[in-house]
Parts: sequence; structure tokens; C-alpha cells
Amino acid sequence: MSQFTPLVFSGVQPTGNLHLGNYLGAIRKFVALQATNNCIYCVVDLHAITVPQDPKELSRSIREVTAAFLASGIDPKKHIVFNQSRVPQHAELAWIFNCIARMGWLSRMTQFKEKAGKDRENASVGLFAYPTLMAADILVYRGTHVPVGDDQKQHLELARDIAQKFNNDFSDRIAELGLGVEMAVGDTTVNGYFPLTEPIIEGSATRVMSLRDGLKKMSKSDPSDLSRINLTDDADTIAKKIRKAKTDIEPLPSEEEGLEARPEADNLVGIYAALADISRAQVIRDFGGQQFSQFKPALADLAVAKLAPIADEMRRLVGDPAHIDAVLKDGGERAGAIAEKTMGDVRDILGMLR
Repeated sequence: MSQFTPLVFSGVQPTGNLHLGNYLGAIRKFVALQATNNCIYCVVDLHAITVPQDPKELSRSIREVTAAFLASGIDPKKHIVFNQSRVPQHAELAWIFNCIARMGWLSRMTQFKEKAGKDRENASVGLFAYPTLMAADILVYRGTHVPVGDDQKQHLELARDIAQKFNNDFSDRIAELGLGVEMAVGDTTVNGYFPLTEPIIEGSATRVMSLRDGLKKMSKSDPSDLSRINLTDDADTIAKKIRKAKTDIEPLPSEEEGLEARPEADNLVGIYAALADISRAQVIRDFGGQQFSQFKPALADLAVAKLAPIADEMRRLVGDPAHIDAVLKDGGERAGAIAEKTMGDVRDILGMLR
């Protein structure tokens, strides 16, 4: 059975102030995946404008996310790094998918409900249709795998539904043009143009919480800068924020189960485990019974060792915008060539003249 060529696609929104949660939850995984996969990594600036953006700040944020990719170890020569708006085929395929997807599918998307809040009448159409653009981002490259967190699983399921409906709606035309690829769907084999993209979920998801409140996700929107470790923080700032991180008065437990009712302790143990690439259980074996006055310095030293070099390199790269722009231009040209091949096929499948 012929197969789709494996390809990993993912993106990060340029919304400013990248922090430890972005690094552990996404960027570090991107770096690991490039060792064994062909990868396309995108700064999704079209997604960013579903809510109002300051144009100058948006430009700065696009370059900052790109700098984070490069400083963390993503290789833009072996793989592709670009910003979404350079490749207009994303928007073209998104419109076609708007005509494939059903209103009921999009109405069930929980992220729209959360972001629009109670005033849905004033939410932008772009915010509502965001998932069809995400599907286009992946499928314009016929991406087979996407690393996802809990908040994006529903959107990837929608991308699979859209791909399957397109394949079903145009199955005869796809076969006529000889553009189909056989793939397994459950216990059956079907022929389609778009793959049913698979999620990549490696182990337990890394969920980094606020350093000031272990029940809230680490966020750039938190008014307290002490709540997060920014990827641009220097060594002294990283160490200071960990020293000031909220904790309770009890020592670390001797068993992992002892973290269940202690969100701040659980968060710091989780950060240590993620940065050291070990299990939480191993952290507890190493530090169980110790006071935070002993654990925090060890965590600070580890965080500085892992993050300070990235911050230094990010600052260097941001200071050289011409280099970042050259990387994005090269990546956009290479991505555009792949995307245009897909769109040429899609236009033929739909019966459009070209």
C-alpha cells in the first residue's frame, strides 16, 4: 500500500513574551522531532490577527518567535521555518475548507466559546473560522503528524474530519486524476488526497503553571512578571523568579502522591523534571524530604543552565533582524513551492481553470 510521505507540521502564534511554558510545551518538542522527521515550523501570524494586534508589536513578535526557534536548536536549513502570511496558499485552502466544513462542527469548538466569552456577536468571523485555517496550515503540506497539547486536540480532530469529507466528496475526481493515496482508516483501506493527520503526544503533556499560583497556567497576560520565566530573561532574573516562586511550608514529600494537594510544589517538581528530562518520581527520589530552601537553588541552577544560553542567543538574533528576515524569506519560498503543488492539485480536483 502506498503511503503519504511522513511530515511534521506545527506552529506558534507570535503573541509576544514567550515563556517557559511555550518552550517546554512546544518548542523543545519541535527540536526533538527534527532529529527523525522532515519538519515544517510556522510562525502563524494570520492566526494572531483573529484578535486585535498592534502592527509594530506583531512584527517584533514574529521575529522573536523565529529567534526562539533558532536559539533552541531548530535547523532552518534542514527543515523549513517561515511565517504563515508569506504563503498565500494557506488562506486559499482555508477558504475552500470553509466551504467543506459544517457550521455545526465549528460551533462545537470549545476554544471559540472560551475566547469569545459571552459577547459572541462581537467576535470576529476569523476567530470562529480559526480551526479551518489551522486545518489548511497542516494539509496544504499534506502533513501527516502534528505535535499537539490538550487545547489543540479538538482542532486536529476537525482537520481530520475536513480531510475525510474532502476525500469523500471528491473521491471520483481524485481517482480520475490519479491523485489518491491509499491509507488505512480503522479496519478498512481508503483512497484519498489528504492524509488524516495523526497527533504526536509524547508521554504526559508538560503543563507549566504560574510561579505565583499553581492553579493557573503560566501566561504572558498575567500582570505579574514574577509569575513566569520569559525566554528572554537573563540568568539573574531566572534565579530570582525561582527563589520568589510561591510554595507552602512543608518539605517535599517522599512519595509522588504527596504532591496531589500541593499545586505549587507539584509545579516546581514538574518544571525540574521537564528541564532535567527525568520523571517526577525521580525528582522526588532525589529531593524528597528536603525543604524548598534546598530545592529551589537546585532548580534555579538547572533552569539557568538550560535557559540562559537560549536567552543569550535570542537576544543576539533579535539584534540582527536582517538575518531573521532572510531565514523567513528562504523558508517561505521553500514552503510556498510545496503549498502551490498541493493547491494546483486541489484546483484540478475542484474543476477550477488554471
